Amino acid sequence: MGPGDMSRRIVGTVEDHVMVIRDGRPLRDAFAMDVTGFEFVDHETAMTDFFDTEQLKSVYYSEIEALIKARAGAARVVIFDHTLRSGDEDTRNEKLIREPVLSVHNDYTEWSGPQRVRELMPESEVEDLLSRRFAIIQVWRPIRNPIQSNPLAICDSSTLSTDNLIASERRYPNRVGETYRISFNADQRWFYFPNMTRDEALVFKVFDSATDGRARFTPHTSFDDPNTPPGAPARESIEVRALVFF
Repeated sequence: MGPGDMSRRIVGTVEDHVMVIRDGRPLRDAFAMDVTGFEFVDHETAMTDFFDTEQLKSVYYSEIEALIKARAGAARVVIFDHTLRSGDEDTRNEKLIREPVLSVHNDYTEWSGPQRVRELMPESEVEDLLSRRFAIIQVWRPIRNPIQSNPLAICDSSTLSTDNLIASERRYPNRVGETYRISFNADQRWFYFPNMTRDEALVFKVFDSATDGRARFTPHTSFDDPNTPPGAPARESIEVRALVFF
């Protein structure tokens, strides 16, 4: 995932299943990145225009770097891209941004997680960085208040089986990537946080090289919320991705 995505063509069988998505707000203190794979946090931002790329990189990237260091206990955070999304077609065409993804996925796999380090970090550092624990963490938030349509649902990683992970190749103009599609499992527990504001964020792991039992992958998706009121504004959101070294 990330800037430069091509038009998607899914090869395989996609099925619809009914899944309960619980309100995570009453349980917010129970979520932890190393256990459930995600945390829901209060996080004020000084951003005034999320469509201003220079402001994003000079202000928001620094905010997110500090947030990830604090929540994950990281020694080094390298932000490598961001994605803006809107549920409104006119806004997407005007701002050249993407639509919400209504498909359950995890952005990186056993192969593509380390591959991102090889592609993005200086060659002289790669061997050492890959010899130690690292993760890829995403931070997702609304850019307008509040989100009432197409909210983000996220899976409790502790209820995810490795049998549910299906590697899916993604072809870009300049590289080949790989994500996980997710198979249905009634034991999975899914949460969302209704009416999220721009001063709230979801911080979640999409890869962790550690294999000691902590959360490693956190499937997520936008969804059509049946509680969305008529005439609710289209969702607008941003997600930032970072390599995180310990």
